[in-house]
Amino acid sequence: EVQLVESGGGLVQAGGSLRLSCAVSGFTLVDCAIGWFRQAPGKEREGVSCISSMIGDTNVVDSEKGRFTIFSDNAQNKVYLQMNNPKPEDTGVYVCAASRCRSSCSSYVQSEYEYWGQGTQVTVSS
Repeated sequence: EVQLVESGGGLVQAGGSLRLSCAVSGFTLVDCAIGWFRQAPGKEREGVSCISSMIGDTNVVDSEKGRFTIFSDNAQNKVYLQMNNPKPEDTGVYVCAASRCRSSCSSYVQSEYEYWGQGTQVTVSS
């Protein structure tokens, strides 16, 4: 059974830091791409960051460049999203998803991500 379980969310003050984790089971990270998506209040779910261990590719969307970093621990089959200097507009439910059809992080087409976690809430206070 394929499962993705997020953890690490919570309340953080603007300018602080937070690290989210995504534990993957049912397949290994080298066989897929992992994306982080955010569902903010009043907004559509959007891609935030992606990592593909298949080809060593990573991406962070322009709005988060320089503040968010994605990395993986393939031995533990986990993907992390390091959030530094978060802003109130970064508030939302963060969900990790796995794609077995993508080998790069060139886009965030949600239909190409077959497996989704339940998400973890991140709230950034002013």
